[in-house]
Amino acid sequence: MSRWPATSEPAAAAVLESTAALLASLRRQPLLVVLRPSQPLDAAPLLERLQAVDLRHVELAFQPGPVWSEQLRELISLFPRLALGAASISHQEALEAAIAAGCCYGFSPILDPELLAAAAASGFTLVPGVMSPTEVHRARQCGSALVKLFPAASLGPSYWRRLRDPLGPSLPFCIAAGGLSPVDVNTWLAAGVDAVALGSALLSGLATPPSSSPTGADRLADGFDPSPLQALLAGLSV
Repeated sequence: MSRWPATSEPAAAAVLESTAALLASLRRQPLLVVLRPSQPLDAAPLLERLQAVDLRHVELAFQPGPVWSEQLRELISLFPRLALGAASISHQEALEAAIAAGCCYGFSPILDPELLAAAAASGFTLVPGVMSPTEVHRARQCGSALVKLFPAASLGPSYWRRLRDPLGPSLPFCIAAGGLSPVDVNTWLAAGVDAVALGSALLSGLATPPSSSPTGADRLADGFDPSPLQALLAGLSV
């Protein structure tokens, strides 16, 4: 028996509402950016530029310690047009930190039914990571409306479409993540996934060489050229 409490009606309603909002937002703009700063506030200069080009969804990777929640909560206040979520939620401490920070949603690199149940009991939308057909099926059994296909680059863009016939047509909303670059986005969407998450490749693929060696909060944003991302977003958003 799971040690997590059963999901209350208010918590279940909160999950349904936040999940529906995330799905609607991703259908309008099927792109997410994953950042891994040493501290959340280090990402502020880059978040300002991403918000300026109307990017919507940004995940910040969990880091242990109270500073992470405090700083992420501050970023949520500073950037109201961004739907800021938490990445790398793979245990209870990370889940509690994401909830304390006030994140809109969270992503896990793994499928952990107990962690999903804990998130649901707290009224929090947690998207599990899946790779195999068995994991996709188990995610559906857990009630996950969205999954993160990870690591997507190891599987190829046609992988998700190949699961439709053996697993049935009611597959979850699929976000491909792991090893993808900006030039891969349209190929993967055309191949049948519903959204794409970009990590470090976003910065390496859309940055110009820095003129100096930045430190601290300037490092992530130094040399960042937003125009290719803006063009990509223009072709994706509806």
